[in-house]
Amino acid sequence: MTDTAFSLLKPELDSASGVALWVADENLLNQTSRVNAEVTVISNRFDLCQQLESAGWHSQFSDFDFTVYADHSVDKILYRVSKEKPVVHHVINQAIRILKPGGKLCISGLKNEGIKTYLDKAKKLFAGQIEQSKSDKNTWMGILQSPGTPDTELLEDHDYATLREVATDENFSYISKPGVYGWNKIDKGSAFLISELPRFIERLKQPPETALDLGCGYGYLSLNCLPIGCRITATDNNAGALKACKENFRLQGVDAEVVAADCADGITARFPLIVCNPPFHQGFGVEGDMTDRFLDAARKHLQADGIACFVINLHIPLERKARKRFATIETIADNGSFKLVLLAQPK
Repeated sequence: MTDTAFSLLKPELDSASGVALWVADENLLNQTSRVNAEVTVISNRFDLCQQLESAGWHSQFSDFDFTVYADHSVDKILYRVSKEKPVVHHVINQAIRILKPGGKLCISGLKNEGIKTYLDKAKKLFAGQIEQSKSDKNTWMGILQSPGTPDTELLEDHDYATLREVATDENFSYISKPGVYGWNKIDKGSAFLISELPRFIERLKQPPETALDLGCGYGYLSLNCLPIGCRITATDNNAGALKACKENFRLQGVDAEVVAADCADGITARFPLIVCNPPFHQGFGVEGDMTDRFLDAARKHLQADGIACFVINLHIPLERKARKRFATIETIADNGSFKLVLLAQPK
C-alpha cells in the first residue's frame, strides 16, 4: 500500500543533493523510490536498513543518532514523521543543530499523526521559515529553511538519547529510553509470562541450557529467565531496544548475546526455550504478516523437544495460525487481558 505522506516527500528525496539525510522508520517499510546516491538513510529499523541496502541505498542503522554530524554540516533532511512524539521532536531538534544556515528540513505526515502540530512547532523553532503543501486534506508536508540557530527553546523530546532507570521490581532495576516499545514501564503481559514461566519449564525434559528472547525490547524477559540458569540470546529489530537491552545486561553482569535481526533472521541456532511478547495490540489483525513472521521464527529456531512461550492479548487467535506450524498448541493460562500460549513440536 502506498503511503501518501511518503509520496508527498518523494520528489524532494529524488532531487536531494549535497549532504542529505533521509530519516526512515517503520512507516516506510515497502515504500519505494529510485536510489539517490547523494542521500544517506538513517533508520532505527534493522529490516528497513537491510531492505534499502539491498536496493542500493547507503544506510546507517542507529537509534536516530546524529552525533556523527557536526553542527551546520548537512544540506537537507527528509523525514516522514514517526508514530511517537519524542522521536519526532528529537529529529526536529537535531535538524536545527546539524542543518547549514539555509539548509532544508522536509517533513511530511498525516493529520491524525499530528503533522499540523509538528509543522507549527517546527515553524516556530525555524523562525517561521516554512513552505507548506498537501496532497489531500489529511496529508501535509512542510519545507523549513534553517536560520542557523533555533528561534525558540528546543522541543520536549524526553531526553530521547539518554538511557535511564524506568522501573524496578523484586528482581531487577530496568534501564530503557524513549523510542523503545513500552519503554517506561514493566509490560503487564511480560510480567504475567514470567509469573507463570515455571509451568512452561516443567514441560521440558531437562532445564534449558539456552533460551531465545524473540523481540527482546529492553530485555525484561531475558533478565527474568536468568534464574533458570540458561544462556540468553536476545534479538530485536529496533536499535533503541538493543541499546537498552545491552545496558541492562552490562549492569547486571550478564554474559549474553544481543543480536540485531528481523524476527531472528540470521540466527542459525535452535533453542530448547523461546520466550516472546510480540508487538501485537488491540486492533492488530491476526491475518497480518507480522503474526506469520513471529510464528515462523519460533518454528525455525525451536528445538524438536523444546517449547515456545508466547504472551498475547486475549482477543488474538494466535492458536489458529500456529496449527500449521506446531503439533502442540496449548493455552496455559489467561488473566482476563492476556493469555499464555505454549507451542511445541515444530512441523
